[in-house]
Amino acid sequence: MKLNQYMKFPESALAHKYLDGLKGIEIGGAAHNSFGLDTLNVDRLGSMDTHFKKYEIEMCGEAMNVDIVAEGNRLPLPDKSYDFVISSHVIEHFYDPISALLEWARVARKYLYIIVPHRQRTFDAGRELTIVAELHERYKSGVVKEDEQRGEHWSVFEPSNFNELCVLCGLHVIEIQDPDDKVGNGFAFVIKLD
Repeated sequence: MKLNQYMKFPESALAHKYLDGLKGIEIGGAAHNSFGLDTLNVDRLGSMDTHFKKYEIEMCGEAMNVDIVAEGNRLPLPDKSYDFVISSHVIEHFYDPISALLEWARVARKYLYIIVPHRQRTFDAGRELTIVAELHERYKSGVVKEDEQRGEHWSVFEPSNFNELCVLCGLHVIEIQDPDDKVGNGFAFVIKLD
């Protein structure tokens, strides 16, 4: 699809409500979907020549710089080194989302802010919801699977099973927004850390 003009999605009022004035890490940030917060961008590849970076440029004429090259569930950062971790449409790309959530909670002092694609409002419509027991088995197995194109969703979510996943991980959800106020095809979870 050829776009006649560039576009950027709006920032999230909910994210600004909790995260303004704080310093954070964004997992897989994108220029066309910027939150407008004080963050460093983490990406598994430092190249600006990847599938996703090319999509960013197609969408808005630029790509967000990569500040930290690392897998999103293996961050080379000290415990509690940033105020928050934020991600949008990323958690479903981890074969083991529990390892990602626990890693993000390790690095953040105050909040996790996560936008997850809603099964009924994305190309996941019609797919079975991923049951949390299966996610727990993936975590316990320690198996690592990569999606080199990073376009496939390993897990399919709605707020109900994502909330159950947060409970399993011992995470304290303080606000859920459905639909999210960013793009609107997902839902947002705000998690407060101790």
